[in-house]
Amino acid sequence: MEKFIIQGGIPLKGEITPSGNKNAALPLLAACLLTDEAVILHNVPDIRDVYDMRMLIESLGVEVADLGDRSWRVTARSVRPADLDPELCRRIRASILLAGPMTARAGEMHLPPPGGDVIGRRRVDTHILALKKLGAKVNYARSFNFKAKRLRGADIWLDEASVTGTENVIMAAVSAKGTTLLRNAASEPHVQELCQMLNSLGAKISDIGSNTLHIEGVDALHGGEFNIGPDYLEVISFIGAAAVTRGEVRIRKAGVQYLDMIRLVFNRLGVDWVVDGEDILVPARQRLKVEPDLGNAIPEIKTNVWPAFPTDLMSIAIVVATQAKGSVLFHDWMYPGRMVFTDKLVGMGAQIVLCDPHRCIVNGPNKLYGEKMESPDIRAGMSLLLAALAAQGQSTIRNIGQIERGYENVDGKLRSLGAQIERVKE
Repeated sequence: MEKFIIQGGIPLKGEITPSGNKNAALPLLAACLLTDEAVILHNVPDIRDVYDMRMLIESLGVEVADLGDRSWRVTARSVRPADLDPELCRRIRASILLAGPMTARAGEMHLPPPGGDVIGRRRVDTHILALKKLGAKVNYARSFNFKAKRLRGADIWLDEASVTGTENVIMAAVSAKGTTLLRNAASEPHVQELCQMLNSLGAKISDIGSNTLHIEGVDALHGGEFNIGPDYLEVISFIGAAAVTRGEVRIRKAGVQYLDMIRLVFNRLGVDWVVDGEDILVPARQRLKVEPDLGNAIPEIKTNVWPAFPTDLMSIAIVVATQAKGSVLFHDWMYPGRMVFTDKLVGMGAQIVLCDPHRCIVNGPNKLYGEKMESPDIRAGMSLLLAALAAQGQSTIRNIGQIERGYENVDGKLRSLGAQIERVKE
């Protein structure tokens, strides 16, 4: 076990390049199961969740070769519906992404229940209902069993705009017989990247980026290469780190085309940035003042499906709000466990009223003080790290393996910006 020891109150200064998008890398690795030819992925993030997914697909007969410089060659010449390690599946939610491509390619898939962050109930019914519409038979008896002789295209309404549900249907439908019309589809950047990669391998997906996808089934996909884009969640995390430390940071190749709505929300907290080509420059002078609604009413920042404000950035925004003048209501209706970490911020000196499991009010600005904490999940862990960087004095964050499931070399990147952060073995 390792922990971070952080000396707070130091403005960050310098430049970083974000790693590849974790939430894109996981479905892209699963999608490699759809062809028996080699697929080369570039800019693969060096994080635990990605290596867990690699172990899962290797157990299905896939060969993965590390080519160096964050590039992997993935070859699924033959695959088998082997029994996956239940413990490994419990470690990552993305194990459910194997259901669609394996049912399409092998006609069968045995899958233990998926795990992931403990932030509330995360249903898989959307996946099951949609795959059944394509002709799969699904049985559940403490584990899932998917079977299909040949999937057939269908007109599918997802009962919720689930990201992984959308990705599973896309992967199952690209080789199904006939046309699939997928409605109420998620359209996050990583969903768009999955569609773009599959099209580069011979799939026929149109209206990418919308919530209605048209998918023409093809007989087979071929090999190819694809570059994973930057992780926009990491980009915003470092924008938040610069803002709360009053630092100035340049983020190289930041994927600026996906950040417009997020920028609107951060503007409400008095944070803005400059777009310089593919880069983002976060100036040291930030207003850090909450913009109220008409009549000086307390504004609400609410998560919703893309392109609205994403749930994975809620905890980052809450930490930024502790340093902004004014009051703001945060509302995450998706997960009842998202707000649990706020008690740790209160212990550091933040003025936060937890209204219920889905809502909290932040009154700022607050002077934060160093504290000993434990990372509960990926996003909350990164948020506590931001709070520690802004705090006066020393903080300790344990269980940092949770943070490193989603952030590559986070302490090294922060040190390159001048942060005093030390990794210590317990």
